[in-house]
Amino acid sequence: MEERRSCFLLSRLTQYSLRRSLRSKSIRLTVRDDGVFEVTIPSRMNIFSAEEFIAKKSEWILKKFEYFRNLGGSIFKVKKGDIARLKKEAYLIVLSRLKYFNVFYRFTYKKIAIKNQKSRWGSCSKKGNLNFNYKISILPPHIADYIIVHELCHIGELNHSKNFWNLVAKTIPDYKESRAQLRKTRIRFV
Repeated sequence: MEERRSCFLLSRLTQYSLRRSLRSKSIRLTVRDDGVFEVTIPSRMNIFSAEEFIAKKSEWILKKFEYFRNLGGSIFKVKKGDIARLKKEAYLIVLSRLKYFNVFYRFTYKKIAIKNQKSRWGSCSKKGNLNFNYKISILPPHIADYIIVHELCHIGELNHSKNFWNLVAKTIPDYKESRAQLRKTRIRFV
């Protein structure tokens, strides 16, 4: 159950969403890039504890708001009903681009999976399995290529050493710019 409430953050009146959760064991605070923050509390906790927590975190919340305001970058909107279609598109993009880049690298990878991850764009396991976030399908192609090459290069170097970045730079020489753009990219569900 979600409830809209108001509070003061260092004398600034602000709206927030309060959620009660049966599974939550502690208070959780989430600040979103659209200027909204959510507080999730255990179902039996009283509202005064939540408000006390918010008061203690006021400065941190305002700094996050400022961070998102100054971040700039691109915001991509995704309809929740499009997720299945985007996963299929992501799989085709990843297969095609892995094949293209692996002509150069000649690494052996195993499974390719497209996942719905909140905070990761991709990962590579020690077994050589490559995982990618379905949201890769809505990114500009040069940023998607950077993510794909990044994970492919982890098969050769399962770390972020200088050797790893040298591998990435062989096919994505401007990887630093793509990486910076990716960090400023936000996905918003509509």
